[in-house]
Amino acid sequence: MPSRREILGWIGGISAGIAVPVILGLGSKRNQSFTLSLSPTSTPSQMPEDSASSTTPHTHSNDRSTTPNAPQETPSSHTTNATQPQVKIPVRHLQIRRSAERGHFDFGWLQTHHSFSFGRYWDPKHMGFRALRVINEDWIRPSMGFPMHPHRDMEIITYILSGALQHRDSIGNGSVIRPGEIQRMSAGRGIRHSEFNPSGLESVHLLQIWLLPDRQGHTPSYAQQLIPQISTPDPVRLIASPDGQLGSITLHQDVRLYACHLANQQQMHFEVRPQRHAWVQIAHGNLTVNGQVLRAGDGFSTSDNGWIMAYANEASELLLFDLA
Repeated sequence: MPSRREILGWIGGISAGIAVPVILGLGSKRNQSFTLSLSPTSTPSQMPEDSASSTTPHTHSNDRSTTPNAPQETPSSHTTNATQPQVKIPVRHLQIRRSAERGHFDFGWLQTHHSFSFGRYWDPKHMGFRALRVINEDWIRPSMGFPMHPHRDMEIITYILSGALQHRDSIGNGSVIRPGEIQRMSAGRGIRHSEFNPSGLESVHLLQIWLLPDRQGHTPSYAQQLIPQISTPDPVRLIASPDGQLGSITLHQDVRLYACHLANQQQMHFEVRPQRHAWVQIAHGNLTVNGQVLRAGDGFSTSDNGWIMAYANEASELLLFDLA
């Protein structure tokens, strides 16, 4: 079991999360354009020209008949002429956060990497990005975990990469979270919960994500659901959004979170629109994104308008945050 000192050190990260004096307001909702380019034979150097637009299947978010899980948009917000392929201008600047640059602690029972300042790790240059406050990548040993501890005024998402995590909280929820599911806990006015690895044999590998809510004092709540199966022809799912769009889990913040599983040599294109921002976290694999090679544990942000163009050098998994 972790010592009291270790637990208090970890829980210290909670104050790092809630002591931020400014809570980002809920911006106006904008329909987002999300395009998949599935081109198994193309190479990263071909991507900016989008020369395969007329031959590779492009799925636009206003065509639910071909991609039922892509975000919808009104015809006035984004239209595409099939006879005139859209010219995609890549995002010019990616602020890359390499895996090895993250804060790292080995507590024996817990291996943890912090993309942003958390607990004992403090870096004033990395305090979060927009409403995104925490991305912790954790490995918890068998039969170990966090006893009951408090949170408040935070949207907390757990995304399991391997293994399983058992959750119990002070509002009566108890469940086990596994790969292919998403869990969201809105701490609101205050909640207590515990997280344990229920396996006696296998470690659990997970990403825990904290988002600042649109306001303080929400009623605490909990949600957990299966992510619709992700396949090679349809590799992206909207898994969290402020309005539960397309069956996604709801958030008290203007953030849309996508899970993406790319096969080897598969592409994904995402447009960062005006007054929007993006963070991408690589969970598994190796990708070339706008000319930069990224590997598991790497992340990047951008506030530039234009297209994020990801090409999988091997089977890869990533999370994409579309933020106000």
